[in-house]
Amino acid sequence: MAFFWKRPRASRLAGKKLLSKQTSKIELTIPTHFRCPISLDLMKDPVTLSTGITYDRESIEKWICDGNQTCPVTNQVLTNFDQIPNHMIRRMIQDWCVENRAHGVERIPTPRTPITSYDIMEICSKMMDSASKGDGKKFLDLVEKINVWSKESEQNKSLIKDNGLGYVLAASFESFSGQSFEKHQDLLKEILLLLTWMFPLGVEGRSKLGSTRSLRCMAWLLLSVDDLSLKKCCVLTLKELISTDQIYVNPLIDIDGIAEALINLIKVPESHSAKRSSFSVIYHILSTENGLNKLSSTFLELGVVELSLEALVEAEKGLSEMVLGVLDCISDSKEGSERVQTHALSVPLVVKKILRVSPMATDLCVSLLWKLCNNGDIVEALHVGAFQKLLLMLQVNCGGETKVKATEMLKMMNQYKNKLECFDSGHYKYLRKSY
Repeated sequence: MAFFWKRPRASRLAGKKLLSKQTSKIELTIPTHFRCPISLDLMKDPVTLSTGITYDRESIEKWICDGNQTCPVTNQVLTNFDQIPNHMIRRMIQDWCVENRAHGVERIPTPRTPITSYDIMEICSKMMDSASKGDGKKFLDLVEKINVWSKESEQNKSLIKDNGLGYVLAASFESFSGQSFEKHQDLLKEILLLLTWMFPLGVEGRSKLGSTRSLRCMAWLLLSVDDLSLKKCCVLTLKELISTDQIYVNPLIDIDGIAEALINLIKVPESHSAKRSSFSVIYHILSTENGLNKLSSTFLELGVVELSLEALVEAEKGLSEMVLGVLDCISDSKEGSERVQTHALSVPLVVKKILRVSPMATDLCVSLLWKLCNNGDIVEALHVGAFQKLLLMLQVNCGGETKVKATEMLKMMNQYKNKLECFDSGHYKYLRKSY
């Protein structure tokens, strides 16, 4: 690798102004032993492995994080992954940079000392102590220190996640939630922001976030705070919590205003991640018998069917699956089924999504269409091409229950083949039948 710079040469005539400038290009080569064997760039933080080879810390960390267990140069299996700072090489590189400063070479800064497991354990202890005393100011200072560490390197992030900080943050969230929501609003936000990259949490961490106190706090934040980033953190935390373990659904549905909070977040424009997480939480709530019985009417009053169909029009894969899940679950109630059935977009959109999103989405489409056809929408389904879609679907692998429902609908639709002009299966007569 080489640095290039220009050295101006001026030609002056006595008593006259400068007439011209000439430049010559000079090549500056980085000494080979100053370059990382992986990136071939000048090393900023040289470290030596157990094999005796020196690399730039960032490059070798990425090599190890990618699952490699050998030394890139010698190909020897690493007996350990310790990275010993090579201070001698670093000082030599810094001296070389200073010597060539005139040529545009900048001196590399002295790297920070990497954190250790002991550092994480020490800060965890301080956090627990601050939380037990309700000392929000000191706790925020510690959170800021964690943020600085996490931004320094991916290794720091991994070390933070692997040394129990997720549980400490979850326990601290529960502790501060038991005090004043408004007083600790900023603190609670910082905790949730940190937690979002530490999922999934262990059982103990989930139990703290899933406590009634923590859930009520998150519901209050969703309803009462205008900070969209905080609301996103709340709903993402709820999604991770109940999608991992549905035992937290029942405490959640007993909290006043949770349905309204989730629907309000769906209505926020251009907030795709929050919308996807909100639909996911609603789906997990309605997929339980208790949740369907207690909250289906509330969700219907808040317009969940209309919002779901509107979102489904241009939804990407993840959102489509969640929206279809919500519509399928809400259709298990009489009132919900009637609301879905009376909406003009229901059948056309559901038929359109078959085989176009994912196997999971197709299963949900068939389940929902089956419910709609059994409630009298079979003619409309035929008009929008459901017969052809179902027939094609049976030619590919699909779940047993989905295949049974598709077969039943095809038999029902077959009764109309001589009655409806829109019904034409001529182009499909050569397809292999699965029913």
